[in-house]
Amino acid sequence: MSDRIHITFCYSPQAEQVLEFPFEFVEGTNIRDALDFIQQQLHLSSAQIEHFGVWGRKTKPTDSLRPSDRLECYRPLLVDPKVARRKRFKRQGAKRSGLFANRRPGSVPGY
Repeated sequence: MSDRIHITFCYSPQAEQVLEFPFEFVEGTNIRDALDFIQQQLHLSSAQIEHFGVWGRKTKPTDSLRPSDRLECYRPLLVDPKVARRKRFKRQGAKRSGLFANRRPGSVPGY
């Protein structure tokens, strides 16, 4: 009799919505085999499971799943985080928010 492991598959089809599904696999199942099975069960496209990780860390498809792992699929970024931060900072202004909001008297700007 082979041992079975329980994992949770998490997928976010859109912002602020996370779907979690419990799955059971044979011990030693690699991530690629698990994703192929999950893709068939949930009718997901291959583009929807292109980026994945376990517990928030990117992993290789050949890595094995362990008991209680949280297998996650990530949506591609629509905006580069650095660009979004620059735009937000420009819109909010340097004197009203963030690191520059509460300067000590006599301090150098930006520190």
